[in-house]
Formats: sequence, C-alpha cells, structure tokens
Amino acid sequence: MQILIPVFTLGGLGLLFGIGLGLAAKKFCVETDPRLEKIFSCLPGANCGACGKAGCMGFAESLIKGEVSINECVVSEEETQERISQILKISIEKKVKRTAVLHCQGGNKVKDRFSYVGILDCRAANLLQAGQKACRFGCLGFGSCVLACPFGAISMGAEGLPIVDENKCRACGRCVEVCPKKLFSLVDISKHYFVGCKSLEFGKVVLDVCPVGCIGCGKCQKACPVGAITVIENLATFDYKKCQDLGECFKACPTKAIVRR
Repeated sequence: MQILIPVFTLGGLGLLFGIGLGLAAKKFCVETDPRLEKIFSCLPGANCGACGKAGCMGFAESLIKGEVSINECVVSEEETQERISQILKISIEKKVKRTAVLHCQGGNKVKDRFSYVGILDCRAANLLQAGQKACRFGCLGFGSCVLACPFGAISMGAEGLPIVDENKCRACGRCVEVCPKKLFSLVDISKHYFVGCKSLEFGKVVLDVCPVGCIGCGKCQKACPVGAITVIENLATFDYKKCQDLGECFKACPTKAIVRR
C-alpha cells in the first residue's frame, strides 16, 4: 500500500499537468490560416528575396495579409500565379517576362592593368583600385553573378564574360544586386537590343582599352526613328517605353556596342 501512494500521487500530478498544458496550448495557440500552406507549396521555394520578404513563407504570409501582390514574386510562372489567385480568390494582371542582360562585351578583349592575386570574387577585386581591368567600368570576370543566381541561369563563357540563359532566367535581380560594376539590368524579353557597355569615358579613352565599347558618337541616336536612344555622359541610353525594336541603332553603331540578343 505504501508503494502505491507515491505511484498514484505522481500519476495524478502528471495527469493534472498534462491537462493544464493542453488547456494552455489551446488558449495561447496561434491560429494558422489554412491557405498559408497551400500558397507556400505553390511558390518556387528559391527564397531568393527578390520580393523583399523573408523567403517564400514570408511572401505567402504577406499575400494573405494583402501587403503584396502575386506579381511581386518575379520568379514564379504564370501557371503558379494562377493557382495562387484561385486560392486567394483574386484576379491577377498578366506579368511581362523579363530577362537579365549584361552591359559589357570587354572580357578577354580588355587587358589587365595589373596582376590580381586575391579572392576570386568581383566584389573583393573591385575594392582594389576598381579591379584589375584597364576599363574601370567593365566586367572583372570572376563570376560572382554565377554563384549568386539561384536558378543556374548564368555561366562564364570563353570570352571571360557571364552568359545569361534566358530560358532559365527568372528576373529575380540577384545578379543586378551582386555585381559591383552594376553591369546587369532586367529587360523586357520582347526587346532585343541593348547597350553592351557602361563606360562613361570619352571615345578615344574607350577605344584605347576596349574595341567594342560605346564611344558616345551619337550615330545610334541619329539613326533611331522613334527617338528611343539618347547619349548621356558619353554613353548611349535606351528608353524602352519608346523603343520599337527596329534595330536601326544596331546597324549604325560603328563599334557594335549596341548588342542584339
């Protein structure tokens, strides 16, 4: 009998604490919207941060709260967005597909000013006198963008320049963020022409270090019949709201600094 008393006492206390914990869990539990897991399962799961939220779960939570729109997940396909819109019972606008383009054609065509020995990362190299390349505006060629792309859409080519695979590119903008020279931009995929240079130097200085750089001659600006190109600070600049993809700028450019995708 003396043995049974502590057994029943401990058992009773365990039962009492169990009931208490169960009631506390029920009282203080945070209810989860049943739509959250459904939306999260639809998202790509890349957690790239292009939407500005803390990963795909953060984006799903913000969607339910109405803080963001479905289109702000730039890496999701139209089919995915349609499924999410059905879960939320809202309509969506059709997304314009974009792709990353590189505004540099120098690569191996541009000589090095000095021999760089250090971390093989563009950001690290850029800290040392703006990098080893003779063109201080050009690609350093260490492939930081390749490592940053969560979709494997960028690879280093034989010319020492990144190559974007448009079929894989989701326009997440990670390459834009990571490049210390700001050589990437996101362009509407229906537009086939862009400036493959970022140098602001005068023409002679550009040609001294790079045979395919923009020399600011203005021939592309004169050739464009819709006024979509303006030379600003020695560099041709596109206005894609005006651009009709006619290609006259491409034909007129003497150094082929205007690139056709």
